Amino acid sequence: MLKQTPYILYSDGKGNIFEDTSMQVVGRSGWDAFPVDPEEWIELPEGGNLYELPGRRGIGIDAETGEMGLCDKGWAVAAFIPPAHTGFYLAAYETMPDAPTLPLFCYTAVGWLDGKFYVPATRIEADIRQECAGFDAKKVKQGVKQLMDAYPHNRLVKHLAENCALTYECPAARNYFMGRWECPIPSSPACNANCVGCISFQPEDETIVSTQDRLRFKPTAEEIVEYTVPHLETAPFPIVSFGQGCEGEPLLMWETIRESILEIRKHTPKGSININTNGSKPDAVRALCEAGLNSIRVSLNSAQERYYTPYYRPNNYAFEDIIESLKVVREFNGWTSINYFVFPGMTDTEEEYEALRKLIRETGLNMIQWRNFNIDPDWYLGKLGITDPGPCMGIKQLQEMIREEFPDLKFGYFNPPIERIQGDYMADFAH
Repeated sequence: MLKQTPYILYSDGKGNIFEDTSMQVVGRSGWDAFPVDPEEWIELPEGGNLYELPGRRGIGIDAETGEMGLCDKGWAVAAFIPPAHTGFYLAAYETMPDAPTLPLFCYTAVGWLDGKFYVPATRIEADIRQECAGFDAKKVKQGVKQLMDAYPHNRLVKHLAENCALTYECPAARNYFMGRWECPIPSSPACNANCVGCISFQPEDETIVSTQDRLRFKPTAEEIVEYTVPHLETAPFPIVSFGQGCEGEPLLMWETIRESILEIRKHTPKGSININTNGSKPDAVRALCEAGLNSIRVSLNSAQERYYTPYYRPNNYAFEDIIESLKVVREFNGWTSINYFVFPGMTDTEEEYEALRKLIRETGLNMIQWRNFNIDPDWYLGKLGITDPGPCMGIKQLQEMIREEFPDLKFGYFNPPIERIQGDYMADFAH
């Protein structure tokens, strides 16, 4: 625990960041700025980055008077915190009239004290699968060469190699080429939602760009089976996952996915088959469970339909379908997670807390993956027309209350392998 609050940071607009010891940093929740409890600060984890926020002045507390005010020495600064960590507060700033929309990253509060950067956050997951230190660029490139040689005509392996692993340095794709853990299966170029913060497709008239290009072909079951069976057979704690950031909605390709699952299971009983999805087609989910799907992860910005719909902008499905999909997987004794986009000041409102409790109880949910929401906070709240989210309890207290009420519900950041699902939830942390 820190003895004092860290100092505010600012950027000079040229990539240089400085501390201002006349002001202490505060955190943002919803539209408002708050002092951060000293217990909530941790050292910025390895793999974290600092961002300059152009057109924005940081909000801090004057170290002498205790008054809140603006740091006008430069632009505000935020931190990107790496996977496995959940932030408690956003960076607090005031936005100038002509400030550009921020790209699709998370913007956590950050400060400086005694030669170190600090963020209000927690490590929510002990799994090391996306630690920066665990990736070896040389081994990834070797893996790419070996697997491209092994599957010269497989368009998916080519896509995962050239786009995902080498261009965007996607951690899941890099792990696949290093022969370990979770292997991605992008499967759908189309989507039945128009998410405000979509990372693979943005309309041309939008002020932000997508962070990566979307898959442009429909893979065949043969292509999927060819490279996933060897992964399940040989990788430690293997998972194969449909539904990736570089594609649309995998349930639109459910027939191909069902065919793939049936064929995979003819060749190997090993590992776990997972789908990351918007959960829009419960009947398709049932068909996949019948074929042998082990787990599902459904993405949610909110457990309240009134916030879900204007963000996802769904085509031909409704919020109730998502709840039904989660129930279907539990009916088959499958593992259910929600990929829960954490937005301080929205996720921890009293109304959202009640909606989340209802969802957990109604679906028999197994796990919450507490993911930082990668979006410009002003832009998001503006798009949803939110002026006053209502009373908040803080992300830390929200997590403590959910943990207390639902002791069997797992907290994490990643899809667990079958070894954890079936028994020892801590099984893969040492690897």
